[in-house]
Formats: sequence, structure tokens, C-alpha cells
Amino acid sequence: MNSKEGAKQLDPILTRQHVEQLLGEEWRNLVQLEILLTREYELLERGDVEAIEAAGNARQECISGLLRIDDERRSLCRMLGFNADAEGLRLLLRWCDPANGLATKWSSCLEKAGNCQLLNLRNGALVTARLRRVEGLLGVLTGSNRNTTVYSAQGGVTRQTSGHTLAQA
Repeated sequence: MNSKEGAKQLDPILTRQHVEQLLGEEWRNLVQLEILLTREYELLERGDVEAIEAAGNARQECISGLLRIDDERRSLCRMLGFNADAEGLRLLLRWCDPANGLATKWSSCLEKAGNCQLLNLRNGALVTARLRRVEGLLGVLTGSNRNTTVYSAQGGVTRQTSGHTLAQA
């Protein structure tokens, strides 16, 4: 079945209403995720382990909701004979919403998702930096990690070893 045949089987007005509902739900989830990621960063900076765990659970619930919405949107595209990708969604939106109001909402969701991705990367960088610091401190204390990673003059990574152990457990 091609997209025109599938599209004929459902009313574009009903489809538009359903897509609008999905985009509204997605927007609310993305706003919540943005708040959670910002809060998570603050907790990471403070080192509040219990609160970080609770925030991580809330973040996962929010992401699960976003994945469910994405699955539903892809299923709708397939059911109507459109590809379940960005181009298929673009064609579906053009079919059910010639005024292009939903495309604007979709664009806003993509922008918000991009911002959430940046916040998540920032949080991951902080976690990685903290882990490396702890590993380095443990290595100094135990003498088990005497290799230090540095960049060579050519920009490659090399390892240097210290000639002595500062402490032993």
C-alpha cells in the first residue's frame, strides 16, 4: 500500500487531532525532561547521592514516555502508509495539516529535544570528570594506577608512568 492509499483510509482531520495530541504530550515531556536534567546537574554538583538516584529514576520515566510517544507516532505513519522516519512524518503532517501548524509544533519539539540532549551531555561530562578524578585519587593512594594519560606533540595519547608510589594501603 502506498501513502496515498493508506491516507485515504483515515480522516485527515482525525489524524491531525491525534498528531496534535501526541505533539502536545511530547512537548510536556520534553519540558519536564529539561527541568529534570537541570536539577540533576545541580545535584551532581552538590554530590547528593540519594537525590541523584531519585532524579535519575524520574528522568528514566520521562524518557520512557518520550519513547512511547515516538513509537506511537511511527506506528501512525506506518498505518497510514508513510515511512516511519522524519520524511514520512513530514509528508503525514503535510497531508493532515495543510495549514502547517503541526509542523511548527514539531519543529519546537525538535529544538527542545536538542536542548535536552545538550543538557544530558553536560551532565555526562560532569559525571565522567568526577569519575576520572576519583580514579586518579585512588590510583595515587593505592599506587595501582601509576600511568598518566597525556597528549604527545603529535596530538596522540601516550602514557607516562611515575617512578614512585606516593602511598600504599
